[in-house]
Amino acid sequence: MKTIRLILLFAAFTGLWAATQAAEATVKGMLISASNEKGESDPRLAAYAANLKRILRAESLHLLGEDSASLAVPSSGELSLGGQSVQLTTESADGKTVLLRARWGSVHQDYVIQRGGGTTLLIGPAERGGEVRVVLLIAR
Repeated sequence: MKTIRLILLFAAFTGLWAATQAAEATVKGMLISASNEKGESDPRLAAYAANLKRILRAESLHLLGEDSASLAVPSSGELSLGGQSVQLTTESADGKTVLLRARWGSVHQDYVIQRGGGTTLLIGPAERGGEVRVVLLIAR
């Protein structure tokens, strides 16, 4: 009888641990400057450069800052990206997905993270000379 109780207790803790692990979102953020000036792009952005250049119609990209955070669901946190702050809030969408709300100054974005993760862009207003600053968020 004690063995059965121990097995049930172990199973309960294992289930609780698995639920806790699933209820977390890891978010990596990168602050990027996109410009129409010809030149070399930051090599740290090589994996994203082709898509970002196409979307932003930019000639060069420069990484200005990056940070990451692990957030429980639900909770809130912050990314500090090269002097810029991105506020993050997570909540459970349906038990299998996570709703991530991101706020960067006046830019607000909500998106649903499916299993395996997702990527979104927060695009700021164009500055003098056509430079655009964007935040690339990669969530898992």
